[in-house]
Amino acid sequence: MNIILHQPEIPGNTGNIGRTCVATGTFLHLIEPLGFRLDEKSIRRAGMDYWKNLDVHRYVNFEEFRKQHPDARIWMATTKAKRAYTEVSYGEKDYIMFGRESAGIPEEILVEHQESCIRIPMLPAIRSLNLSNAVAIVLYEALRQNGFQGLEAEGELHRLCWKEPADKI
Repeated sequence: MNIILHQPEIPGNTGNIGRTCVATGTFLHLIEPLGFRLDEKSIRRAGMDYWKNLDVHRYVNFEEFRKQHPDARIWMATTKAKRAYTEVSYGEKDYIMFGRESAGIPEEILVEHQESCIRIPMLPAIRSLNLSNAVAIVLYEALRQNGFQGLEAEGELHRLCWKEPADKI
């Protein structure tokens, strides 16, 4: 999977998203201008020590991204979309794009991609969700639809062991 952040403004959000991308084997694509420098301490703090493992790509603008990925299937997350993020079928190589925290994806881009716009349902009084939360919600739905390929399906306790279910004994 691929996450695109179009002109992100808050370094902590980008750090959290980077950590989620590392945890899921997802590529992160950043479209400039960024509202911060990638070497800021707040990105490293949010991304913890995972940031060095992140596969991140930068682009001067959306046009440069499109030139480098002309066949990319992009889902654009926006509060203005008509379809919910659960109403589409994600491919394992799809891109999910999110806009900057203060304004979202520019409408000039959205109107050219109406059929690929998706939204997270929420109450009308709420303008939007936190960007890193929105990315996690949509990304994990896309991963679920693709069977969580390559991701660990079950976990281990640190000190103890899970008990076998009664029906397996």
